[in-house]
Amino acid sequence: MSARLRRAGRGGAAAGLVLLALVSCSPGDGAPAAAAPAPPGLAGADVLLVTIDTLRADALGFAGRADVSTPLLDRLAAAGLVLTAAHAHNVTTLPSHTNLLTGLYPYQHGVRENSGFVLADDVPTLATILSARGYATAAVVGAFPLDSRYGLDRGFDLYDDDYPQGGPGSRHRFAERRGDEVVRRARDWWQRTPGRRFLWAHLYDPHAPYLPAPEFAARHRGAPYYGEVEAVDRYLEPLLAPFLDGGERPALVVVTADHGEALGDHGELSHGLFAYEATLKIPLLLWHPGIVPARDARPAAHVDVVPTVLDALGLPLPAGLPGRSLFAAPEPGRRHYFEALATYFNRGWAPLRGTITDGHKLVQLPLPELYDLAADPAESRNLVDAERRRYRELAAALPASPAWPPGQRTIDGEEAARLRSLGYLSAAPAVRDRFGPEDDPKRLVALDRKIHRTIDADARGDSETALRLGRELVAERPEMPFAYEQVATLLRDRERPREAIAVMEEAVARGVADTSLLRQLGFTLAEVGRAREAVEILRPLAADLSDLEAVNGLAIALSDSGRHDEAFTTLQGLLARQPDDVVALETLGVVELRRQRPAEARRALERALERNPESPLAWNTLGVVRAYQSDPRGAIAAWERAVALDAKLYDAIYNLGLTAARIGDTARARAALTRYLEVAPAERYPAETAKVRQLLASLR
Repeated sequence: MSARLRRAGRGGAAAGLVLLALVSCSPGDGAPAAAAPAPPGLAGADVLLVTIDTLRADALGFAGRADVSTPLLDRLAAAGLVLTAAHAHNVTTLPSHTNLLTGLYPYQHGVRENSGFVLADDVPTLATILSARGYATAAVVGAFPLDSRYGLDRGFDLYDDDYPQGGPGSRHRFAERRGDEVVRRARDWWQRTPGRRFLWAHLYDPHAPYLPAPEFAARHRGAPYYGEVEAVDRYLEPLLAPFLDGGERPALVVVTADHGEALGDHGELSHGLFAYEATLKIPLLLWHPGIVPARDARPAAHVDVVPTVLDALGLPLPAGLPGRSLFAAPEPGRRHYFEALATYFNRGWAPLRGTITDGHKLVQLPLPELYDLAADPAESRNLVDAERRRYRELAAALPASPAWPPGQRTIDGEEAARLRSLGYLSAAPAVRDRFGPEDDPKRLVALDRKIHRTIDADARGDSETALRLGRELVAERPEMPFAYEQVATLLRDRERPREAIAVMEEAVARGVADTSLLRQLGFTLAEVGRAREAVEILRPLAADLSDLEAVNGLAIALSDSGRHDEAFTTLQGLLARQPDDVVALETLGVVELRRQRPAEARRALERALERNPESPLAWNTLGVVRAYQSDPRGAIAAWERAVALDAKLYDAIYNLGLTAARIGDTARARAALTRYLEVAPAERYPAETAKVRQLLASLR
């Protein structure tokens, strides 16, 4: 989705600020310090929320990490309030940010995972509350998991989620943009906006794959995650340093993470599988010139952020919030709920939930766990058997009213494509409500690691290893649709579509084919000329227009079977919902060309390229349109751009060679045609290969 301004920024002079000591805490990370309720004093203050994706609580200099340089955040922490025992309630991005912005637990607001859920319109958020109080509001987010389609854009005048869409090489990563670009846009909005302001800036950089800029990668060879952490600290400097240096009027600054990163702890490579401290514990710090610097070890959590901000501003709290202001006195015996549902929804494994109370952490699974976090911060000694009474008490305190496990979700095709390529995967064929020890994620760590190894091998271009591991996954967990889909994808990449179809048809025969796998089966049937069968498979999936990938695939299959007008009508329905969808615009360009409407095709393709200038398919089709419009030089330029973006775009190489030969550009024609023979599989394109050989011979 593109950045957009919902309402004009509000004018008005800045409200006065009284710089009062809001909290007084003893230093150290021991028992919670006694804190007096905060006096009023920040009414009308600006608010800046910074969330750093996938940031471990122990990855920062102020948290004791000596080999990671984070001078900016260290300065902010030294001058602010650091909550040293803060926790998230989810270990994936979307639900965790929803907890932060609503002040509600996931079972209260209903967003349980990264995909398949949308925040309901009637749930208040910090943005809707502050907007109603006259604040100008903006959010600049770094990656697809926080796309406006999930509902967090409500209440924001500007919701800038303008990251690249559908570019090459994006199969194994979410669409994202670097933190310095997020900060640039956030700071631009801040500086040009008068009056009271609420800004949320989200930096995605520490999320896998870890690809820090060279200067940060060089400092952390073998540990690129920490290079990303250092990079984020530098990226934030233009946004945060002016507050510390007095160049900006004071604001209440909140910095936190949505969750951490396992980095191998308990056998987990990244996050989403478990809820150990490596991924559940998060940094949380508050800064304002009126805050007395302190380190506070009281229990804190994401649901406390909304009450804290509203309390500091002197605004009333919505009814029913489970959190408390961190500027209020500590409350003994507080409980914090958490859950981890990625593998439940995506692989059909046992769902995880738990609670933290008085320093004890319950993890409720078929094989339950209980830890004393103070005595055993590494969570190495399970106390379930030794402390049965405490275990029963904490288990009884888990929420009783919400349905557990949660029901099925609704996931559209684009989401599924991204999730399955990243190891989050697509939904299991059916959500179960009974699980045994064999479904406990602890028993499936080796399988999880193999999934990640499969994806990693594919991302590195080692398709042979990825294919072998994928076949092993099918054998080890035949009820998991992802395994079949991964093998099929790899076979398609290796120009073996008929073998891919056989693998997917095996999943159908076993009764484990989910919606995502059926989509890919439909697409592959269309690729091999079985368009009528593809239409039959894709039409039911496309009945719900929210499944954008299925709708687009149906349009392609309809056009491939000669039903161009029906394909056009299908695409119009899709674009009415998502007018800037790059893939739909690319397909519309093809369909319009087949309908003998080159001007309309060109407009659709140019719209796609405005949205994503690095779309090889759009450049390829634009080349065909230019050739159709008697512009061979323009066509050649478009095809060269397409091939530069995707060296395996055989149609573009073929068209380039033939057109160059036709206009007498012999050198360019020879180069393209020779390249075609080198890369295009002759068994799949026998007629084209024969024609290229004949043309090359004549050119020589």
